[in-house]
Amino acid sequence: MIKWILILLVVAAIAGLLGFNSISGAALTGAKILIAIALILFLLVLFGVFAIA
Repeated sequence: MIKWILILLVVAAIAGLLGFNSISGAALTGAKILIAIALILFLLVLFGVFAIA
């Protein structure tokens, strides 16, 4: 999941530099959603609520 977050952040940065604002915004939104999911899963594992077997 971290790999996808980094890919989306790179795509957003390159698209932003080239002036493709809509593509940059979409990639950044996707990265934000994945970061939120990863953070929630990490916190659940950290507190022992959700165990990955």
